[in-house]
Amino acid sequence: MDIRQKMLAIGLLVAALCATIAITATIRNRSRAAAAAAAPPEFVPAAPDYADTLMWTTVDGDPDGSGADVFYVVSTWEKDWVRDDGTPCHWADVWNPLHREHMATEIRRAAEYMSPGNRFYAPFYRHTTIDAWVTHNTDTVSRRTRLAMDDVCSAFDAFLSRRDATRPLIIAGFSQGGMAVVELLRHMSDTTYSHLAAAYVMGYMVTPADTASCHRIRPARGATDTGVTICYNTVKDVKYVNPLIAATCCGINPVNWRTDATPATLHDTITVRLDTTWHVLVVSGYEGKEYPPYRGIINVGDIHSCEPWLYSDCIRANMRDRAQAWRSHAATR
Repeated sequence: MDIRQKMLAIGLLVAALCATIAITATIRNRSRAAAAAAAPPEFVPAAPDYADTLMWTTVDGDPDGSGADVFYVVSTWEKDWVRDDGTPCHWADVWNPLHREHMATEIRRAAEYMSPGNRFYAPFYRHTTIDAWVTHNTDTVSRRTRLAMDDVCSAFDAFLSRRDATRPLIIAGFSQGGMAVVELLRHMSDTTYSHLAAAYVMGYMVTPADTASCHRIRPARGATDTGVTICYNTVKDVKYVNPLIAATCCGINPVNWRTDATPATLHDTITVRLDTTWHVLVVSGYEGKEYPPYRGIINVGDIHSCEPWLYSDCIRANMRDRAQAWRSHAATR
């Protein structure tokens, strides 16, 4: 075979290969389109109206006006559910009394220790169901939580429009609510940030990308610095760090308010130490047996469900201290 025949044969082979690739891609795309067409549409619940008091839990525990405004974002309560017509839904329905009552269970408990001395506000929102997190797929979590984060930002804007801006501001959230706290730090203006005493990210992460993209995310370094983000996650051992929730770049021990590995004693029997490599809390003397593992995503060596409750006395006192510190700084401006 001469050189021309060889080149012609190679050309025919390449053309056949390209045609095969094109046909395969077409078949694959058609299969995906058919699958998408066959899948039932997702139901998206009606948006909350944050002018409606039904969408809020509020507690005024600050009769003399000396405390802070606390904006709390609840965690994940619902599983995927199906409407009567068979349409699946991946979000909580804030107009469903049962869904609101589920969220209110956590909100009331948080208010028990966050509202004394403060004005407490917590919105109901279309939080993403636990099924998104069970996928362990960051794209799925990101896509489905977009709606939830938009709701929280809308609620926050409504809250800001009514609150007394001379008061210190505290934002706090647990799990998906902790994600919302990070989102709110991106969302708020610098003027609003100037009122921030502290932001508490409980049971969720702050990533290097978060700190690089938002100058308002400043990790706390002590007990009374203001305008800072307090982030913590609790595990029995660092091997249990959940990368979807707790792969954080910063952390602080809420018992002794240190960022080094100095251990602290909680409730006389629990030792809490910050691991400075993983930036998570490692506890001993506490098993967290009241929080059984759930669907392979939480409480599996981590003690995720304890975050707002185990350290509640410490958080209550710290909110007071940081609010007072903010007022002291404001008085000298």
